[in-house]
Amino acid sequence: MTPLLQIEAVSKHFPGVQALSAVSLSVLAGEVHALVGENGAGKSTLMKILAGVYVPDSGRLLWQGRPVTLHHPAQAQRLGISIIYQEFNLLPDLTVAENILLNHEPRTRLGLLDWPALNRRTRDLLALLETDIDPEEPVSGLSVAQQQMVEIVKALAVESRLIIMDEPTATLNPVEVQHLFQVIDRLKSRGSAVIFISHRLDEVLAIAQRVTVLKDGRWIATQPAAGLTQAEIVRQMVGRSLEDIFPPRQPAPAAAPLLEVRGLHSDRLRDISFTLRPGEIVGCVGLEGHGQRELARALFGLERLTGGSLHLGGAPLRLRHPRSAIEAGIVFISDDRKAEGLALKLGVRENVALPNLKLFNRGGIITPVQERDRVAEIVAALGVKTPALDQEVRLLSGGNQQKTVLAKWLLRAPRLLVFVEPTRGIDIGAKLEIYQLIHRLAAGGAGVLVVSSELLEVLGLSHRVLVLREGALQADWPIADCTEENIMRAATGVQA
Repeated sequence: MTPLLQIEAVSKHFPGVQALSAVSLSVLAGEVHALVGENGAGKSTLMKILAGVYVPDSGRLLWQGRPVTLHHPAQAQRLGISIIYQEFNLLPDLTVAENILLNHEPRTRLGLLDWPALNRRTRDLLALLETDIDPEEPVSGLSVAQQQMVEIVKALAVESRLIIMDEPTATLNPVEVQHLFQVIDRLKSRGSAVIFISHRLDEVLAIAQRVTVLKDGRWIATQPAAGLTQAEIVRQMVGRSLEDIFPPRQPAPAAAPLLEVRGLHSDRLRDISFTLRPGEIVGCVGLEGHGQRELARALFGLERLTGGSLHLGGAPLRLRHPRSAIEAGIVFISDDRKAEGLALKLGVRENVALPNLKLFNRGGIITPVQERDRVAEIVAALGVKTPALDQEVRLLSGGNQQKTVLAKWLLRAPRLLVFVEPTRGIDIGAKLEIYQLIHRLAAGGAGVLVVSSELLEVLGLSHRVLVLREGALQADWPIADCTEENIMRAATGVQA
């Protein structure tokens, strides 16, 4: 059977960087082929070659057995290759139909836009994915998951045979992920192939038929997903075993509670009570939408509380606003760092300095030298990889963006850090650095609450685990009593 796509010994060099070195792989029609590797492994470069953004220095591409050279994205699209970037390429002020059929709009005999035909054709395309999105809805009014469906339907509109999905589940909840997987299954049944790029290895193994691993721009392995384990993929990606990803857990010191939560109530929370000691890492899990995210936001003054009390260091704590939390020594690392953690068009220095201007204030005047020196010191300490302190953070990798968020808060020497999905959208190597940092913060006496949808992450990091169901606390267990099975039983309410 001739592969739909063959990549033969493709190499690409940029000034100072060998991005790809003789990479070869094939993609079959009707296959989901996962591509995994750390940031910098060459995944993005390879995909941009397939999308016609870059031309390889050497090697060749074969499409259905015939050599092709792609000099422009339009050539790739005409061939039947579409790419859905993590940052969607949609026009928010246009309707769903206008976005899907952009540059392919049906026209009347007079050359005018045929609106009924446009909406009818879009409705037919949306029906292929069994989605009820309104063709006349402006894209700005859609959820992230719906926008992703629009991107996929755009690819179907130009009859793409190969669809490249870059981190397609990074901002989706579990229900939306399952719907996406159903859509991918329909694409497979139509004979389309999908290249699935993701850092979420459990999802890779759930959806892919084959997995290709890249490391440092080189091909490491292509293997069937059946029988493959996350541990084996990690070893191939980073040269370390899965057990080495989580630093050794140090015992939390016996101390009076740093944080006391008593009978907390809000629109989504019901009678939540727990404590968190200095030096302790407490994980918080539950099914999507069962209150764990709201709990984290409530501890930063982002959710209105209707009952209960909070104490920090033995003193009553009233959180009317995030400013109250920050002044008390509480910081919040959001699951949406781009919308809630960073000013993307500003540089690293400005992002780190902005919430800390009081530290550089002398008589009402900001001292630039002190500001730059302090920012440079914390950026170096956290290992933020940036060519310059004034580099726009939007140009950094996900891991370095997350470390920039941490840098701005660590300048304040916080007492309590609240993380929500601390490693979402970052690679295995960057995850290891974040985990080590969390352990260092706890070892330094800070309290840490980690809300995560990755059970492996919670089990690898935490001293204790809280399980929420329907906004109520179902379990508060020491890590020695925790397994994936009993956590899921508590989260779902299923008895043994």
